[in-house]
Amino acid sequence: MTKLRFILFILFGLILIIGCRKEEEYPLEPVITFEGFVFLQDSQTGEINTGLLRIGYTDGDGDIGLDQGDTSFPYQKSGEYYYNFIIRYYEQQQGEFVEVNPDSSTFNARIPPLIPKNQTEAIKGVIEDEVFINNPLSDYDTIKFEVQLIDRALNKSNVVSTPPIILDF
Repeated sequence: MTKLRFILFILFGLILIIGCRKEEEYPLEPVITFEGFVFLQDSQTGEINTGLLRIGYTDGDGDIGLDQGDTSFPYQKSGEYYYNFIIRYYEQQQGEFVEVNPDSSTFNARIPPLIPKNQTEAIKGVIEDEVFINNPLSDYDTIKFEVQLIDRALNKSNVVSTPPIILDF
């Protein structure tokens, strides 16, 4: 009988531990952090033309991401919310960072849904995006990116910046 009590005691303890585990809670608006930037070398030519931008994220209800078919208002192609991963490109010119082509969507992306659309749960992770960095038309060797994430409810995250990226290759 003591063996049975011991097993029941262990099972009861495990149930308490599992039941008391607190799920992480985040705000409903996405929150992003800069996680890193790595130069990528082309395996064929050896040139460095792109880099891998790493952005951490949290979202309280997990509504990050758009399907390819999400093109109706407000996600239509000509609209402000067609892209949900906004990337702005800057060059350092005479000591100041200047946005290049501010009306362009060259670097913007559409992040696909990170969890099924019919679910709501807090999510956390890292988004990696390969970005073009070698502009042969530019005389400047220092760039940076600013990033913002928009969820399906049109909540905008904070804006994060990379540190200056020196293109000395």
